[in-house]
Amino acid sequence: MAGKPDPKLPTIERLTRSAVHYLERYSSSESNLRKVLERRVLKACHHHGRDPADFTEMIETVVGKCTGSGLVNDRTYAETKTASLRRRGGSRRKIEAQLAHRGVDRETIQSVLDMGSVPEEEAAAVYARRRRLGPYRNVADRQARREKDLAAMCRAGFSFDIAARVIDGANEDE
Repeated sequence: MAGKPDPKLPTIERLTRSAVHYLERYSSSESNLRKVLERRVLKACHHHGRDPADFTEMIETVVGKCTGSGLVNDRTYAETKTASLRRRGGSRRKIEAQLAHRGVDRETIQSVLDMGSVPEEEAAAVYARRRRLGPYRNVADRQARREKDLAAMCRAGFSFDIAARVIDGANEDE
């Protein structure tokens, strides 16, 4: 059984192909693409006994190419990720944390969240419906599980006031 081939030393062309291949499959921020390419370079350098710092300029060139051509746009990435997370019931805090983790700058995150179309309470209701919390739980278990449901909503990043309104509210489906 043959193993994986040895990693080749990075060149601009190889890194560009890797970046395009990655971006065909995943949406990414500029910082995240840089991390992906750095991991690839680190793997090759470790195998060949080279210093990864020698390839930093190549990585920046490839990231610059991808940004310049429009393949990578932090604002568009933040908008699509925010819309996706809001549809699934993501709180503002959770969205901020995930975008910051992916390397999107704070100003972009704030501007995207401020123009958001889904209010926090509506996102909380979606989250409660998905997790079957509060009004979406069996009537017999609802009061006994109220504290746990509130805790789950707060851990998801919703404020206590919003969590309490959703958990104590009525089920819109009924």
